Amino acid sequence: MKILKTILLVVGIVLIALGLYNAFVPQEVVDIGPIEVSAKDGLNNQTLGMIGLGVLALLAAVFVKNRKA
Repeated sequence: MKILKTILLVVGIVLIALGLYNAFVPQEVVDIGPIEVSAKDGLNNQTLGMIGLGVLALLAAVFVKNRKA
């Protein structure tokens, strides 16, 4: 069960980090010479889903009980 907890913690942290990165870092759309256009999508359904799944993975890691064999 320790391995499962570790995997859930890592996956949760990675999903939250990627979701926040996609939400707040502008993505470069066009770069032509001195003209640079960037767009910021903000919080859309995909980023909210990633953050939500990350939180669920962290909660699952917290509530997984250790079995004594």
